[in-house]
Amino acid sequence: MPTIPLHPPDPARGTDFPNGQNPLPNLLQTPSGLAILELQGTINIPSMTPDSAETPDASNPAAMTVGRLVFPDHNPDDPTGSTSWMKRVHLYIGKHQRLTGEVKKLATPLGVMRRRPMGQDAVTETAEELEIMEIVYYKVLFSSRPEPVGD
Repeated sequence: MPTIPLHPPDPARGTDFPNGQNPLPNLLQTPSGLAILELQGTINIPSMTPDSAETPDASNPAAMTVGRLVFPDHNPDDPTGSTSWMKRVHLYIGKHQRLTGEVKKLATPLGVMRRRPMGQDAVTETAEELEIMEIVYYKVLFSSRPEPVGD
């Protein structure tokens, strides 16, 4: 049976944000900014065609914006640490659709792993090694149909 070494998170890794600021509420923050988004449906992303390849978003799917996540009741300066803001989250898709959801605690935390880059205390040069990236405790759940919104 194959065995793959599993390592704890690298504390020297830091954050993956250009300005060091995580835009998520404190409850959802993880060092690298990972969060789980659960959708009940499919988001249709435009396919690449020769005509659309001229626009920067279409040529680079990683740079394409799917939507905008908004926590309308969240107040980062609230000293009480209230979690009432978790009951309402909006995901705006395009200019005309809005999904309404909520933040839920996962019944069992979810660990996210990745293949460890070679050269970080590798046992052998050819061995696969894994690293625990994050442990996620909450998800943002959107279970309702999209609502039409105006500009």
